[in-house]
Amino acid sequence: MRQPSRYLKLPFSFDLGRLRAELHQLEASEWIRHFNTNAYINNWTCLPLRAVDGRIDHIMPVNEGNFQDTALMQTSPYLREVVDTFLCEKTSVRLMSLEAGGVIKEHRDDGTSLEDGITRLHIPITTTPDVLFKIDGEEVHFSAGDTWYLNAACLHGVVNPSSHARVHLMLDCVSNAWLEQVFLDAGWIARPKPKYDDPAIHDGNVQEVIAMLRATGQSAGLQIASRLEAIRLGQAIPN
Repeated sequence: MRQPSRYLKLPFSFDLGRLRAELHQLEASEWIRHFNTNAYINNWTCLPLRAVDGRIDHIMPVNEGNFQDTALMQTSPYLREVVDTFLCEKTSVRLMSLEAGGVIKEHRDDGTSLEDGITRLHIPITTTPDVLFKIDGEEVHFSAGDTWYLNAACLHGVVNPSSHARVHLMLDCVSNAWLEQVFLDAGWIARPKPKYDDPAIHDGNVQEVIAMLRATGQSAGLQIASRLEAIRLGQAIPN
């Protein structure tokens, strides 16, 4: 059985010369240090292009709010064109820079996968072949100018042993039918749906969950308990 996709190269490539020209124009802007200073070594900074209320000082990880382009996006026509290539709603869009010799420690960003509704895309602008992601133990290089999906709910980190900053354009996209079709055409393998719908419920604890639901005596709880019991026993699921 093939494993679900932890990362995927998508069929979109962009003009590196134009990307780097606009990056050069933005380099003098006030880049914001990543808020979780325990998660990296050396400097990891961000420049918001789309953020809550269009604020260029907002990089906190939220997926709800009034997302708007920042003034920096409005002065970057090619970056705007790149973002508009993806026919889906975007929440956060930012440039992420990991300085020379930098390390992003391995971590998980829960809820950031196509299946979870927020699809994280990376477009490397400046990188070298020795800049590597480590994704669930596998080392992967994201090539410049190309579009890469990272299931950030997987354990992942980055090392930049080069003498130059690594800069990615990173988009958080709201999953939709168009995006899912692009992924399927590129060979994406979906994560299996949880047996009991809720990933927190599994064969090891389902009987305990059923007992707790039945103990409530409430109609809704009893219905859920009956559904879980039917799934556990491989029976027809009651309506």
